[in-house]
Amino acid sequence: MRRFLAPALALAAAACASAPKPQPAAVVSAPTQPRAPTSALVGLTASDLIGRFGQPVFQVREGAGLKLQWAANGCVLDTYLYPPLSGRGAETVTHIDTRRPSGVAITQPECVGLLLR
Repeated sequence: MRRFLAPALALAAAACASAPKPQPAAVVSAPTQPRAPTSALVGLTASDLIGRFGQPVFQVREGAGLKLQWAANGCVLDTYLYPPLSGRGAETVTHIDTRRPSGVAITQPECVGLLLR
């Protein structure tokens, strides 16, 4: 019986010992996407745009928004203007698309530079 008593006491003592505390997992944040630079045209009104680029070659009302387009020197600039959420005040540019006439992408600064020539 003594042969079984010593191992039984050792197991009982081991069972009473505290288990190691789990370490919290390292928090890894998801990589962030680089933000596109904010266009200098965002926030401008139709009058501001016309003063800068002249009369648009295309203009269309799309729901509450207004799309104005300029095209020259191998660049097409589409600007989308919407009224403020309050419903008061002039429509302002909220989004810009730029491309070549073929549809190939072009950067906004490059396109604006071509339009201003």
